[in-house]
Amino acid sequence: MARANILDWTEAQVQLKLDEHRVVKYQVYRDGEKHFLEVCDAHEAPIHTLELPDGMKLDRSSYEVLLRYVLLDVVAA
Repeated sequence: MARANILDWTEAQVQLKLDEHRVVKYQVYRDGEKHFLEVCDAHEAPIHTLELPDGMKLDRSSYEVLLRYVLLDVVAA
């Protein structure tokens, strides 16, 4: 099975702390049987790709909540 987009590149401003935010682009895609959330910065430099658990189907606002947690984890590392 080939790669298929579930959610095309979307720009989001993610609140990290009270006065701190980050502008990123993200997409959700399926590659074979696996689903991925791919995150890039505003200049399209890769930040992180997260494999989503099997059967995880979310709406756009849920992906943005997940995106915030991914960014907090990556920034903290």
